[in-house]
Amino acid sequence: MSEAVNKNRHKYGVMSFADIRHYRLPLAAYVSILHRASGAMMFVLLPFVLFLLDKSLTSEISFEYLKGFTSNWFVKLVILALVWAYLHHVCAGIRHLLMDVHVGVDKVSGRKSAVTVFAISLPIAALVALKLFGVF
Repeated sequence: MSEAVNKNRHKYGVMSFADIRHYRLPLAAYVSILHRASGAMMFVLLPFVLFLLDKSLTSEISFEYLKGFTSNWFVKLVILALVWAYLHHVCAGIRHLLMDVHVGVDKVSGRKSAVTVFAISLPIAALVALKLFGVF
């Protein structure tokens, strides 16, 4: 009987893939994952940003063309994603730098700093979205 019970127990706290859906990540983990994702997004979309910059500085005609190109709603969403990625990456990067010098490394401070990252980056990105889509 005891052998059947011991077979089902996890050895050394190792989780199986079936247990992943029941595991709840802390907010700091989401900030860290999004920090990596935003960095990757900025890296992947860097050629797009450099293309826009190059074409906008070439001549007045190409600048006017790009004004029309960036008025498309999908391009505005890509630009908004880049703005969010930049804002989140900077805020989370500052958080990680503070943790590197051992400021806010305990659980309570980590949660507060994670909330602060979202409290700063999301409202500013929302304001940029409102401006980008012409609300004001």
